Amino acid sequence: MNPPVFICQNQCYNPLMKKLVSYLKDYRKEVVLAPLFKMLEALFDLFVPLVVAAIIDRGIAASDYAYVGKMCLVLALLAALGLAWSATAQFFAARASVGFAARLRRALFAHIQELSCSDLDTLGTSTLITRMTSDVNQVQNGLNLALRLLLRSPFIVFGAMIMAFTIDHRIAGIFAAAIVLLSIVVFGIMLISIPLYRKVQTALDGVLGKTRENLTGVRVVRAFRKEADEVEQFRTRNDALTALQKYVGRFSALMNPVTFIIINAATVWLIYAGALRVQSGTLTQGSVVALYNYMAQILVELVKLANLIISITRALACADRISNVLESGEGLSYGTVTQSAVWQEAGAEAPDAVSFEHVSFTYAGAGDASLSDISFQAKSGETIGIIGGTGSGKSSLVSLIPRFYDATRGCVKIDGVPAQEYAAGELIRKIAVVPQKAVLFQGTIRENLLWGNPDASDEELWEALTIAQAKEVVEEKEGGLDYVIEQNGRNLSGGQRQRLTIARALVRNADILILDDSASALDYATEAALRAAIREHEKDTTVFLVSQRTGSVRHADRILVLDDGNLVGNGTHEELMKSCEVYQEIYYSQFPEERKVPGGAA
Repeated sequence: MNPPVFICQNQCYNPLMKKLVSYLKDYRKEVVLAPLFKMLEALFDLFVPLVVAAIIDRGIAASDYAYVGKMCLVLALLAALGLAWSATAQFFAARASVGFAARLRRALFAHIQELSCSDLDTLGTSTLITRMTSDVNQVQNGLNLALRLLLRSPFIVFGAMIMAFTIDHRIAGIFAAAIVLLSIVVFGIMLISIPLYRKVQTALDGVLGKTRENLTGVRVVRAFRKEADEVEQFRTRNDALTALQKYVGRFSALMNPVTFIIINAATVWLIYAGALRVQSGTLTQGSVVALYNYMAQILVELVKLANLIISITRALACADRISNVLESGEGLSYGTVTQSAVWQEAGAEAPDAVSFEHVSFTYAGAGDASLSDISFQAKSGETIGIIGGTGSGKSSLVSLIPRFYDATRGCVKIDGVPAQEYAAGELIRKIAVVPQKAVLFQGTIRENLLWGNPDASDEELWEALTIAQAKEVVEEKEGGLDYVIEQNGRNLSGGQRQRLTIARALVRNADILILDDSASALDYATEAALRAAIREHEKDTTVFLVSQRTGSVRHADRILVLDDGNLVGNGTHEELMKSCEVYQEIYYSQFPEERKVPGGAA
């Protein structure tokens, strides 16, 4: 291990702690009172050895049992007051740590909501879940312990040493030597442990990511009988985590035995030196007992401090990881253009609903561009079909319209205005998106549909369900709109989920509707009825229809054909059948019998 590395890594905690301390601003009183009451408790503990020494030297030596009884009452009073102050300190520490963790979780969750899709792709789902749960809990526990013990333990250690000097300054030198040695051990182990605990949490991310992936794709795993392979991969990651935890544990485990060795050696030295001074008459037996009790207090507190240091180093590593998320991603920058301003500037001639001007896009960390020099215009009310092979960039293209991602080069305009110039929330109000994967949330059907428009009436919900060919699905469910959907829509079929997500988008009544291969689970008849209903009821809406099926897009006003991120075709079905080889290849692969017909299917 290279010591300068640890110094550099620990220097980062100064700005880190300043950032996280801001979440404690509403708990200033608790942050002050918790350690204050703990130090009051510690103060009473420091008086106990003196009382015991007085009992031995003045009570037992003189057979003054009344004095002994009185001093025992004093001990009981000190214990009662110490217990009261300890409970009070625990209350304030718990209130501050729990409140801090709650505020931190809220801030972390809010920050995640503001991250761009590119930032979310970079961070990863399993990493963010670990930050929200395990890491925040570690920080909460570390803060609780720090408020209660971070000042109390050093106060007891140095207080006991000072009290020892008031009794006998020669023997008190033993205390000073022991404390110096113990400090070297504690802080040395702490410097080694901090980066290792960070690695442990990173390895935990890998285990959680593998677990999540396996649980999400459990049906695929079983369908291909890959259970043994998945178990082996999980075992590999889990064993790596276990090995790393054992490695860190070896350093942490050194803390207690080494401190015990030093303290016990100091205790033996103390008793030996004290016995010599008692024999010479320069020290009383009660004073030796008091010195021994102070040494015992130092032992107990240093064991606590050692465990505290371990917890705090783990908490600091987790806090560093949380801070990295809070500082990650610049999010999306917004302009000041509102919807009303767009139409005022447009004047009498309405601009293109969507315009791509030499747009290129590359995902973060990707080597090649997903889209290259894409240009096209979509008028208001047009239906634009988008087709291409797997990985051709269809979903990437439509993701640029609502600014899930920003174009790497070129400009995406909505109603003639660059997407980046819209004010926060304005652009997404104009757009309704149905993603490839049908996502529904736990709650009633009504609650899920109202995501599209919180103010929608039941009549509007039923109209959207009718257009989405989902009316019969809802009517058959017990409770209708009040039927409870389980998490991720587990109690619905794939086609039912897709139709409900389409209905949710239609409830928004947006200017632009994006259907990103959202009818893949529907049969041809249902999909045809869906397309007809959308054309009938959404005449003023610009529709982007992404599909793998030529039958789904052939009736669109225009069809965009993508191939490896390039726009290789732009026209109607008939035009593309004459001029676009990629479109012809896709069409004939789905309708091979058409090749036999003279002139094709045009």
